[in-house]
Amino acid sequence: MPKTEEQCKQMRSDMRNKILKMSSLYFARNGFGDTKISDLAKHIGIGQGTIYLYFKSKEELFEEIRNKAGNKEEIKKIKLLNKMPLPARVKLDKISEEVCKHLSDDEEYCVMITIQTQLLLEQEDMYADELYKELSKIIKQGQKEGSFIKADAMYLADLYWGNVYLYALKRLFSKNMAELKKETLNRLVEK
Repeated sequence: MPKTEEQCKQMRSDMRNKILKMSSLYFARNGFGDTKISDLAKHIGIGQGTIYLYFKSKEELFEEIRNKAGNKEEIKKIKLLNKMPLPARVKLDKISEEVCKHLSDDEEYCVMITIQTQLLLEQEDMYADELYKELSKIIKQGQKEGSFIKADAMYLADLYWGNVYLYALKRLFSKNMAELKKETLNRLVEK
């Protein structure tokens, strides 16, 4: 029995999403430069031509992944948290709790963190990133409250997100990892 137009649309959408998801993981593990479409197709389990049905080039595919890896939702949550009249320790605890939860049970989150960090490293000033700036604000608040260590707030934000990135990488490459605890992340900035 022939498929309906709607079934065909759904199949195309599913294939496109599969290519995006599996390519994200592959790019996160291998980087853009070391990724060949032929290897990527093998990883996904499809023919090379199938990728080109959905994306004109490796660059176009990566650009779509890059756009999806944006950290807009995380930034939005942290900005909202920053506006709340809470002690900095509570704010940091909430961020760390959510990050650790995602790192432990969401491979796509680990891929997103890895790709975001790779993209940040390509920028002239990675500290211009809103995620760093927003965490830096919380750290400065905690320093004023006397609960966080005295050091450059942006450096501490970098230390924090650098550890998140490292754990995301480890999670992608190793299946037998100890779970990252929020207390461990918090200790990077707390007294």
